[in-house]
Amino acid sequence: MAGLAGLSALGASGSNPDVGLLYDINGLAKDAPGWVDSTMAFVGEYGLLLALVLLTLWCWWGVRKRDSLDDAASSVASVVWAPLAAGIAVLVNVPIRSFVERPRPFTDHDGLDVLVSGKSDFSFVSDHATLAMAIGAGLFVAHRKFGLIGLGLAVLEGFCRVFMGVHYPTDVVGGFALGTAVALLLSPLASALLTPLARAVGRTTRLRWLVWSPSAASSARETVEIPEARESEERDLAA
Repeated sequence: MAGLAGLSALGASGSNPDVGLLYDINGLAKDAPGWVDSTMAFVGEYGLLLALVLLTLWCWWGVRKRDSLDDAASSVASVVWAPLAAGIAVLVNVPIRSFVERPRPFTDHDGLDVLVSGKSDFSFVSDHATLAMAIGAGLFVAHRKFGLIGLGLAVLEGFCRVFMGVHYPTDVVGGFALGTAVALLLSPLASALLTPLARAVGRTTRLRWLVWSPSAASSARETVEIPEARESEERDLAA
């Protein structure tokens, strides 16, 4: 608490790099056209989180198409963990915010261009950065390509929060650290719990598609293998 308060106080004299970087990034908003500020405000507040949700759904849709139920169940469990990790990380952030009690930057520093209103809660750690990075790190565990995209969106989310004037850079870095820690450290436990559940769902008739939808090639191989197996059995019986 005292450390962050001290950093804010130092910022008034320009000796705090955290506040200096805040003014540098937020200063881009002052020089940008109004439509750019409006776009960045929407993207930083809603757009990137929506993009991460859609990315998670896209990843889930793809990992279901595995050759075996076991592979699909493991992959789907990893994808499901990504949004769950984000939710847990935000819950962990509740006591952190209450303990640190860091005011929003625009309450302690003049001259900031604040692009959204109504931010009256504490600043450290950024919920948006925490959510975004937890999903990105969770997706990286499930699928490298989708994970890299998710991590890129998370970094952009962090930049937007500072650009909008609602968070210090260290708020964002703290959110990245919290989201990554929850997603990676709890991943083995989540996999141990979610994979058997996903496998059980994949064995049902009506809900199987949620976990496993074999690719066309795999389905074709299964279709060919079944008649061949029956013909082999008939030849054995005839012999």
